[in-house]
Amino acid sequence: MESEPIPWREVFPESTDATLPGVCRRGARAREWLTQKRLSEKAGIPICHISETENGKRPIGKTMAKRLGKALGVGYKVFL
Repeated sequence: MESEPIPWREVFPESTDATLPGVCRRGARAREWLTQKRLSEKAGIPICHISETENGKRPIGKTMAKRLGKALGVGYKVFL
């Protein structure tokens, strides 16, 4: 039995368009059951940068997006 998709704004009502990228990155990490520390180790990115991007305090560039994508098994463009 398939259920109807739920709009992200209903699931994360506290999120705005500005915070959505961080929510997506956090969700991708959680889907893989990774802590920020473990993702940091897998991607070769300092843990403080992982935290800052998830909290909307640091922009993410193409290089970091590619590292995160590889570590999380997703296409990097979803992070840009």
